[in-house]
Amino acid sequence: MRDFNAEIEQAGAAVVGISKDSLSSHEKFIAKHELPFLLLADEEAEMATAYGAWGEKKLYGRTFMGMNRMTFLVDEKGKIAKVWAKVKPADHGEEVLAAVRGGG
Repeated sequence: MRDFNAEIEQAGAAVVGISKDSLSSHEKFIAKHELPFLLLADEEAEMATAYGAWGEKKLYGRTFMGMNRMTFLVDEKGKIAKVWAKVKPADHGEEVLAAVRGGG
């Protein structure tokens, strides 16, 4: 998302990240990865739960609660226009940009 942020903004959208991590953790992550967009702290997972991004996960046969990496494209009226339920960071910025431009 970082690499496509400027183009996404030029297309009329804004990128906002949300996770359960603390504000201080976000500050370090923003600096480390040179992120040009806002990260919000949802430490109690209230927003993540409301959007279905907090839930049961499985890894190596173990089940636990965690954040599911998802993206929501919200239109200018506040309505969810598109949902990516399973995000692969490597090419996701380009997918979002295409959708913002109306092509995906």
